[in-house]
Amino acid sequence: MSGARMNALATLRGQIERIETAEVVHQHDRVALGHGEVDSALKGGLARAVIHEVFCEGRQGTAATGFVMGLAGRVSRRRPLLWVRQDFSEIETGALSMSGLAEIGLDPRRVVMVRAADVESALRTSADALACDALGAVVLELWGETRQFDLVASRKLTLAAQGSGVTGLLLRMAAQPLPSTAETRWMLRAAHSPPGPASMPAAPLSSWGAPRFDAELLRNRHGPCGRWIMEWKCDECQFSEPSAYPQPVAAAPAHRSDSAVFRRAG
Repeated sequence: MSGARMNALATLRGQIERIETAEVVHQHDRVALGHGEVDSALKGGLARAVIHEVFCEGRQGTAATGFVMGLAGRVSRRRPLLWVRQDFSEIETGALSMSGLAEIGLDPRRVVMVRAADVESALRTSADALACDALGAVVLELWGETRQFDLVASRKLTLAAQGSGVTGLLLRMAAQPLPSTAETRWMLRAAHSPPGPASMPAAPLSSWGAPRFDAELLRNRHGPCGRWIMEWKCDECQFSEPSAYPQPVAAAPAHRSDSAVFRRAG
């Protein structure tokens, strides 16, 4: 065997050993999301110090953004959250709404936004951020299909997360899942919101209740997959099973504009 191949083999073995060692260290570090069935499937909750992927169709960006915000709030341990997105994402989907963060119970003062010029810059920034143990979580938002995010790039992010203990959340809009080292992979859709507390006959039609998500777990490295309706409790800052209401709930349009709640128009 040539020297180059020996070196390549040694490098791969070293990477595998670091991944396996980090998995042993962090395998019990999970945080409950609050939804009983989901937490059971996740063996107690969402794992920290790994990468989780959240996918959605282009028009479901608001729902996926809200879901990622909820996950970030649960895993960040009240530490700062770094959100990395491409420059043109603001044109495609609108800017993130800090007031929307506050409305769902998260502290916008803990959120640091980074706008990257291209995918390579976004990946590089995210890898560097994931290596910083002062952060609670790093969100990498990518729009559309991109050849730069391959298995090698995914592995680099995973190694950085496992080395520091910081959780990585990948928000992939209008993209198809590809092989990666992610711990979990979700497909997000909007679900019908329940009526708000002021939703009486005389209340305005725009009175929305708690955010609800149609969350499908496509990949789970340590448990079963499934699909659930997850309701976000703003006061408790956690997910739960959907609340029961005695009256029929009017269907909230799942395709409403990205200028709603979690994003504002650019």
